Amino acid sequence: MHKSLSLLAAGLIGCAFIPQTAKAADVKPLRVLLITGGCCHEYGKQKDILKQGLEQRANVVVTQIHTGDSSTKPPLAILGNPDYAKGYDVIIHDECAADVNDPATIKGVLAPHLAGIPGVNLHCAMHSYRIGNPNEKAATGAERAMWFEYLGIQSSAHGPQLPIAIKFSGDKHAVTHGLSDWTTINEELYNNIQVLPTAKPLAKGTQNVKNKEGVAKETESVVVWANEFKGTRVFSTTIGHNSDTVADARYLDLVTRGLLWACGKVDAKGGIKRGYGPKK
Repeated sequence: MHKSLSLLAAGLIGCAFIPQTAKAADVKPLRVLLITGGCCHEYGKQKDILKQGLEQRANVVVTQIHTGDSSTKPPLAILGNPDYAKGYDVIIHDECAADVNDPATIKGVLAPHLAGIPGVNLHCAMHSYRIGNPNEKAATGAERAMWFEYLGIQSSAHGPQLPIAIKFSGDKHAVTHGLSDWTTINEELYNNIQVLPTAKPLAKGTQNVKNKEGVAKETESVVVWANEFKGTRVFSTTIGHNSDTVADARYLDLVTRGLLWACGKVDAKGGIKRGYGPKK
């Protein structure tokens, strides 16, 4: 009898773990919409690097919307369609559309984020959808501030292609857990016209730039940050001009953690929630 009860107890304990294990195994992948195209970058190559890198690192499925148009006003399929993100869990903006400046069009791009879909923004997305002179601070609430308020930072330009020393903030944040400082290959350091109060800087980048007289001067900007956009999480980094940088494991780790954080899949201590880590 004692042996039978012990076997029964062991069986019940084993059963208690079955639902939890099954639940973890049955977690559906996050549906990621990656938007690429426009001026000045190897988007045809980088879109595939990002898809492969993200799908290797997290339980995600990446769908691409891409245009081979290399102008500053690319005919992205999302433009004019405010429902472009229907069915997706998060949007990655990796487009370069500096001269897409029609307010109604920009409102359509922002519509999914205003409806609560998180966003991830890479490199030239910060220089897209600009209204008016980007070098002038946009007042909060003004029409020309729409995209900057979503991002959390207003940027207007970048310096020369030189290595950027990336230093993460000492403040603990779920995105930066386990990440280490590094120095990139030649990259573009984007300026900060303003850092909005909703933004949380996570890393700064510095470059040593020589003037015409050959004197080096250190330039510093926020290069990684998190933003709260009207209750929606948004992660951004200005790093990622060159394809070798995009393919760097440190860069892909950073973007993956930012994406998971934006979707609420990283806990307060920086751990990836069950079922959303790398597929096995």
